[in-house]
Amino acid sequence: MGGPLTGLRVLDVSTILAGPLCAQILGDYGADVIKVEHPRYGDGMRGHGYEKDGHPLWWKMLSRNKRTVGLYLGDPDGAGVFLRLAETADVVIEKFRPGTLERWGLGYDALAQRSPGVVLLRMTGWGQEGPYRDRPGFGTLAESMSGFAHLTGEPDGPPTLPSFGLADSIAGMAAAAAVTMALYHRDARGGRGQQIDIDIIEPIMTALGPHLLYYDQLGIDQRRDGNRSVNNAPRNTYRTADDRWVAISTSANRIAERVLRLVGHPEVVEQPWFASGRQRAEHADELDAIVGGWIAARTRDEVVAAFEEAGAAVAPIYAPSELIDDPQIVALDMVTTVDDEDLGPMRMQNVLFRMSDTPGGIRFTGRALGADTDTILGEELKIDADRLTQLRDRGIIA
Repeated sequence: MGGPLTGLRVLDVSTILAGPLCAQILGDYGADVIKVEHPRYGDGMRGHGYEKDGHPLWWKMLSRNKRTVGLYLGDPDGAGVFLRLAETADVVIEKFRPGTLERWGLGYDALAQRSPGVVLLRMTGWGQEGPYRDRPGFGTLAESMSGFAHLTGEPDGPPTLPSFGLADSIAGMAAAAAVTMALYHRDARGGRGQQIDIDIIEPIMTALGPHLLYYDQLGIDQRRDGNRSVNNAPRNTYRTADDRWVAISTSANRIAERVLRLVGHPEVVEQPWFASGRQRAEHADELDAIVGGWIAARTRDEVVAAFEEAGAAVAPIYAPSELIDDPQIVALDMVTTVDDEDLGPMRMQNVLFRMSDTPGGIRFTGRALGADTDTILGEELKIDADRLTQLRDRGIIA
């Protein structure tokens, strides 16, 4: 279970996915993450998704490896407790509107005075500056403005949004990289702590690739192409004889050649336009008809086996019930079993990557609101029991 971040302490005072996912990743790789939540309402993520026996399942995953403290930061006494907690921290992750921490006396200067090496990651929808800084920011809005929705969907259909937290998740993973860079600068280069300004829209803009460059240099606003690609063909989803689906990709020319030979049309490979992915994409109708017809006459297992034997690229389109037992997923423990104190054994995605010497791991699942308040504030910060009782009676802690 030892991770490369063992010994670091992270305070997660963020909400709704992007910031909490960043903290989850840091915790997976050894950091001591303390989740600080409003003592009455908690993180809104506790109310997201399905529940089992009254326990929110997404929370069990997103808040794994995090101890939890119920603490109201908007009260001066609560802010004072947080400053004491910040003295022990290497990283603070927040997702309030710009200026909120400063209004509470908890801005970067106040935190750095107590902990000069602290890294403060500020996650917002739109960034700390600019005309949109005070707007509410959520992943759906970033997916809309970034170009993702414009590029996603069928050519004659509406812009399409994902049904899951795509922009938030990309931002959370980018934020984890940003934090480790700041810690490297501090610890390996003799630097100091610093603020990180990260928003939800920029990481997904990066993930979309060259769409802005195409407009800037060529005046092209890319259109929606459904499951096709302007970069290569055949590239699509195809229904099999047993009413399943597969996806294929031919980003490499050699793969495209293998596919067309496999489906019985080697003559197509000799066409001049077949030599580049971009030109093949202009013949997508013809290629999809050839490949789709061949696939439609076979079961999914037959298609996958034939593609594998030919060295062509294919993947079944899985539901979670199929993914969880796939032999490759099982072999690499990509889905691992964790014991939960409320629900017993549960399977969830494992840590993001495998490290040979410091692999990290899931030590425990998401906990109840305030489950560790007395341990952290009483035993570790040495706040006496009477003071904790007073704060609890006033609703400052939970």
